[in-house]
Amino acid sequence: MIRRYLTALAGISLLAACQPTGGLGTSDTRTPPGVDARADGEDGLIVGHRLMEAGEYELALKSYLRAASEVGVNVDVLSAIGSANLRLGRLGQAEQILRRAIKEDPTFVPALNNLGVVLMEQGKPAEARLIFQQAFAQDSGQTDSIRENLRLAIAQSEANVIQDPQEEPNFSLVRRGQGQFVLLSQL
Repeated sequence: MIRRYLTALAGISLLAACQPTGGLGTSDTRTPPGVDARADGEDGLIVGHRLMEAGEYELALKSYLRAASEVGVNVDVLSAIGSANLRLGRLGQAEQILRRAIKEDPTFVPALNNLGVVLMEQGKPAEARLIFQQAFAQDSGQTDSIRENLRLAIAQSEANVIQDPQEEPNFSLVRRGQGQFVLLSQL
């Protein structure tokens, strides 16, 4: 029994010795055939944009983070990371990153537009309206989606102003001296 075990072990060892190990004298670099390992990779932003179009938001985010490590953290990268977080439903993270992008470049229209969308999603239409107005002004009104976002934010913020009062306030005008009146409310 032990003899069979030792024979099997010796056979396995012999087979293992015949396999390339990547040590000295071999050139196995684990690169698939037909791939030039010395060539530069595709730009992380471009890959990320393609992944966003394909609906692969998590992979796009990873690609944008790779781009940040390659080209540095600039307004393009911050806006792209914020956009991916928005699509992933991470509104708090998206808002922080997009605000950082706008701080870096207050005229960057994609970051302004995406921040407006985040604010709308968070139920802040009045602030979103201001952001969309900035994006619309910077874009000179040329982009239909920004125009539509601004229109929706205006409608939503005006609807909130109209719908906010739950009960009809009771005001009374009281005379205080000669020619002075005070408006009192019973809220």
